[in-house]
Amino acid sequence: MLLGTLLVLLLGGATPASAHAALRSTDPDDGSVVQRAPRNVTLTFTESVGLLDDSFRVFGPDQRRVHTGEARHADGRSDTARVGLPGKLARGTYTVAWRVVSADSHPVSGAFTFSVGERSATSAQIDTGPAEDPLTDGLHDAARYLAYLAAALLVGTVAFALLCRPADTSPLRRPLVAAWWTLLGSTVVLLLLRAPYETGEGPAAAFDVSAVERTLTSGPGLALLARLAVLLLTAVFLLRLAKREEPRQPTPAVLVAGTTLAVALALTWAAAEHASAGIQVPLAMTSSVLHLVATGVWLGGLVALLLTIRRASGEALREVVPRFSRIAFVSVTVLAVTGLYQSWRGLGSLDALTGTSYGRLLLAKLAAVTVLVLAAGYSRRWTARLAIPAAAARTAAATRTAAVRERVPQPVGAPAPGEDGEPENTGEPENTRASENQGEPGMPDEPDESSASASTSASTSATTSASEGGDADAERRGLRRSVLVEVAVAAVVLLITTLLTTTLPGRAQAEAAQQAPAGALPPTTLISVPFDTGGSTGTTLSGRGKVEVTLDPARVGENGVQAVVFGGDTGLIVVPEVRITFTLPSRKIGPIDAELTDVGGYWSTNSVNLPLAGNWTMKTTVRVSDVDQVTVSKQVRIVP
Repeated sequence: MLLGTLLVLLLGGATPASAHAALRSTDPDDGSVVQRAPRNVTLTFTESVGLLDDSFRVFGPDQRRVHTGEARHADGRSDTARVGLPGKLARGTYTVAWRVVSADSHPVSGAFTFSVGERSATSAQIDTGPAEDPLTDGLHDAARYLAYLAAALLVGTVAFALLCRPADTSPLRRPLVAAWWTLLGSTVVLLLLRAPYETGEGPAAAFDVSAVERTLTSGPGLALLARLAVLLLTAVFLLRLAKREEPRQPTPAVLVAGTTLAVALALTWAAAEHASAGIQVPLAMTSSVLHLVATGVWLGGLVALLLTIRRASGEALREVVPRFSRIAFVSVTVLAVTGLYQSWRGLGSLDALTGTSYGRLLLAKLAAVTVLVLAAGYSRRWTARLAIPAAAARTAAATRTAAVRERVPQPVGAPAPGEDGEPENTGEPENTRASENQGEPGMPDEPDESSASASTSASTSATTSASEGGDADAERRGLRRSVLVEVAVAAVVLLITTLLTTTLPGRAQAEAAQQAPAGALPPTTLISVPFDTGGSTGTTLSGRGKVEVTLDPARVGENGVQAVVFGGDTGLIVVPEVRITFTLPSRKIGPIDAELTDVGGYWSTNSVNLPLAGNWTMKTTVRVSDVDQVTVSKQVRIVP
């Protein structure tokens, strides 16, 4: 139930992925006016990027796509992308839409404009390429989460079987097989969805042969292929492990082989995630591998422990649980050290902890891990209670053994120590007295002291065992409940981890903000203004629709404004009037009338002067008839 809920949340809340790389600068600069047409368009990123077949789309002042050369890296630098332009470019504004793949496997996209000679009108109808497909993104993120869960369960179950050595490993076989097949299936899905995920297309594009070939030669594709190879080797290792006698101390060769496979599996993630790009890559890769392995040993081991608690006897748990407790403590220590380093590397500053999406997700993960550690501490209390009776039982057994060895039994009728060795002669044969004593009715045989002691010990031991059995059942139920809480919280931690891997780290975000004036068009460049006049005009025009307003470049100074009106059926419509005004309430400036002109199909102007930066109020008035009109206000951000 928990897994299903998390998957629904993951699919329902899927958003476009942010990557490690961010746009640092463009040449020509975004929003600039150059007097001579450039021969190339060059983009520089904060990290290495991969190029796609359609990484650049350049559109001219006539809204038509400009023929460009093949995208390549500039000057052999992997953090750049360059495309050649035709020899002659007409005067006006050009729009450049770009899409690349970050070194940590996530696609990055954006757009910017530059003008040759003078600015001209641009249209909101330019096809800048496919946006992120929500279904592809949702399936991709769900497969990533399942892969994390399956890997943790696979590594943790094997480590639990080898290091904790439960007497009965049969409860672990089914989840172990399920984890292997789930990881195999999710890896294949990730491999197929890689191409449409990079290009922003739907899942159907996964079966394009050329796209699959490109995936198999890319860095993320090679990492996924390596994961499949490691899984095949893991299957061989598990089959060999299944033939061993249980429980049996694992040999050094078995431990080395299992550790090597776990590290290799973790490397397939580290080589295609945030650790593979940025600062201190070798140290970051090592930290990421240790973090992933420790996560699997602890969280996957929790599931194995939970299954063992349901089947194992109290005596068996008293051996297994303390072993896992020690292993979990080491895993938590490794997680704390590596997690602290990775947080510093990803954030870059304390301000990013609350000022960025990455930092806020990290705080959520820290809170979940804190709950997880508290639950683990509670489980250790139950572990201690299980271990104490075992130690007490061993001590009592040793005491009873010593007492039996010290007692020296005496034969019946033997003289007491220090007395004469000759028995007193009463005139009756010794055997006659013995037979009379044994044969006298109503007189039971007198038990010797050792027999009485043994009976008492047996009775006490039975009573103690019954008492300990009841306590063990209560302790096992308590431990099972606390471990179940740990498993539930662990699933949430893995979900947050999945979201963190698709979020732009604070360090990269800060670096891009400092070194690039605006890597892509500001979010207020394209504004959608829905309107409803409250009825129909009685003609072919509808009183409901939206206005797509493009504000270029949304900066202080002269700006261009274009407005396109769509009807209720999303088709383009012609209206008698569109009027747009700008007001800056905080400085009491405005209203400034844009004075739009109907240029045939859309309304446009290139001479709106916005003198100050800030949050401006844009009022859009749409008149669809002589009597039907409506005014809608929107907030727009004007940057310096």
